[in-house]
Amino acid sequence: MAVSLYQRETLIEQLQTTKNWDVIIIGGGASGLGIALDSVTRGYKTLLLEQIDFAKGTSSRSTKLVHGGVRYLAQGNIDLVREALYERGLMLKNASHLVSNQSFIIPNYNLWDRLKYTVGLKLYDFLAGKLSFGKSVGISKTTTTSRLTTIKPDKLKGGVVYHDGQFDDSRLAINIAQTSIEKGATILNYCKVTGLLKDDEGIVSGVIAHDIETDKSYKLNARVVINATGVFTDEVLQMDDNKAKNIVRPSQGIHLVLDKSFLPGNDAIMIPKTDDGRVLFLVPWHDKVVVGTTDTLLDSHSLEPKPLEKEVDFIIDTANRYLNKKVSRKDVLSIFAGLRPLAAPKDNSEKTKEISRSHKIIVSSSELITITGGKWTTYRRMAQDTVNKAISLGKLSNEMCKTKDQLIHGATENVDRSNHLYIYGTDQVHIEKLIKNEPGLGEKLHPKLGFTKAEVVWAVRNEMSRTIEDVLARRVRMLFLDARAAISSAPLVAEILAKELGKDKVWERQQIDDFTTIAKQYVL
Repeated sequence: MAVSLYQRETLIEQLQTTKNWDVIIIGGGASGLGIALDSVTRGYKTLLLEQIDFAKGTSSRSTKLVHGGVRYLAQGNIDLVREALYERGLMLKNASHLVSNQSFIIPNYNLWDRLKYTVGLKLYDFLAGKLSFGKSVGISKTTTTSRLTTIKPDKLKGGVVYHDGQFDDSRLAINIAQTSIEKGATILNYCKVTGLLKDDEGIVSGVIAHDIETDKSYKLNARVVINATGVFTDEVLQMDDNKAKNIVRPSQGIHLVLDKSFLPGNDAIMIPKTDDGRVLFLVPWHDKVVVGTTDTLLDSHSLEPKPLEKEVDFIIDTANRYLNKKVSRKDVLSIFAGLRPLAAPKDNSEKTKEISRSHKIIVSSSELITITGGKWTTYRRMAQDTVNKAISLGKLSNEMCKTKDQLIHGATENVDRSNHLYIYGTDQVHIEKLIKNEPGLGEKLHPKLGFTKAEVVWAVRNEMSRTIEDVLARRVRMLFLDARAAISSAPLVAEILAKELGKDKVWERQQIDDFTTIAKQYVL
């Protein structure tokens, strides 16, 4: 077998042979990966280091929407909405295998709401301009109930249909990582930055990186170091200056995953105002329904945030107010929590829904560059702004951004969504070839879901998977779709991984134990 570009040995070798980098990025979520792609396509020698796996944190735990932000429109944040709608259009063009046009229906229970949302969404359409996903339109009660067969008809006046994007977040993260590697970047997971290097003037000049798999550390020099670590932003800022104040306050959002029977059609539902003013979405995703999200300020953060009971109750109670098919706890196939890195509120009166989602770029006195805030939809623009900031500081030569038209690995316009392998885009044929050459790889990992053994092999060889969790949480998404099915599939996945990675039975057992411990948190 030919040596893969994405093999860990190949990437680690680049770490050992490159003495000086132009750009080192800490953090492998949407922001960091976007910056890596922007940087390498401008011609800079680029390295990204992620302490666990790509998109392990916030970037795999989104509501799966590529959107302008209807609620930001209500807050009067026109510029943020316009920017996000533009980026939404580019994502559909550049990652067409993963981003799709999704219709949403806002059910209206009084005529004033109907008028308000019809007018507001016409502005949303106008701001999208040439990159519009489709016009919003008011529909009658009869049409609303025929399209949303599980919606409660009592007091329903009709609905407003609008269009936004829907996607698979961690799959896009992996594909951006692959694109960056193909362009010449070095992108590594399980490589933790443990310290910053500084020159005699106290300017950041590189990082100390620790390869978790081999327990080996590296001193790596760079012209610019970028902190793109999301909810871990403050830890890196405190590596730079141990007196640095916290600038990020994590806000937790949880999602419940239900069977498709709770929302059988092709439309998503958007509830624009819940009891505490938050938005609730019910979105079709991989033949299931994702319901969320909450917005709860937390005082601390972790790699595996835990859903709070009050958040679960809030989502179930709100969904049951609108659906005539009652949701109970036993219907929840998976529950996942994600943390948003919000700017720390100035005082306790500031509510999370009012804190701006626009991104901020901070330059420390040591010239460490930090990017915070933002959202998946604007990842490309955030990257462009961050690299432009490094150029404006004189740290990099002035090269133009090239990502507006950069196709992401796997992009294809021929997407047949009837086969779940469509998410691989142009790689689908290679997975089918694996099965053709070795028919046993066509066996399902679990009878309830379509994922196959071939996808595990592909994830190790070409998508930098190192653990069961990498595969079942972020490559084939089983943990997010049906946590119990993922737990029962773990031994089979461990066996395939061990064979591919040359590991023993002790490693297999440990992997199963580690994964089961994490996966139990996804079971309600």
